[in-house]
Amino acid sequence: MTHGGVRVQGTVLALAQRPSKGGSMLVSDSLNLTPNEGVVGDHGKSKRRQVTILDVSLWEAACVEAGTSLPWTTRRANILVQDIDLQNLVGKKIRIGTASAEVLGEVDPCHVMDAAHLGLKAAMKSEWRGGVYARILKEGRVKIEDKITLNQSSQ
Repeated sequence: MTHGGVRVQGTVLALAQRPSKGGSMLVSDSLNLTPNEGVVGDHGKSKRRQVTILDVSLWEAACVEAGTSLPWTTRRANILVQDIDLQNLVGKKIRIGTASAEVLGEVDPCHVMDAAHLGLKAAMKSEWRGGVYARILKEGRVKIEDKITLNQSSQ
């Protein structure tokens, strides 16, 4: 689905949470999202950056540019998606599975990316390859193959 030429429907490919700071990612078939906790079971407790969303094609492009092939969980994002223009969702409300969220901004790559592979942080700087972050507005559950869509009220 497009809205003004922008892809506004994507598909969830994979899900993960960060049970502890710097610890291994826990891949899951579903995630519970709440306004109080963000991703339930995730260590991050920011009121703004409650869930992170990463585009599979942009992640793969960053890896190619850095000369490596790494699993998407290296990025430490919660939701891996395809077929949606994340950059154009900033400032908009979206539905992810049965939850609603507001996309607030770009995730800037940090030193952890260079620790995974030297040059990965620089490769992620362009085209919003680090993904976006959002805050949860309405509690719900997201599963693999769920759609991400623009909420009608924010069009």
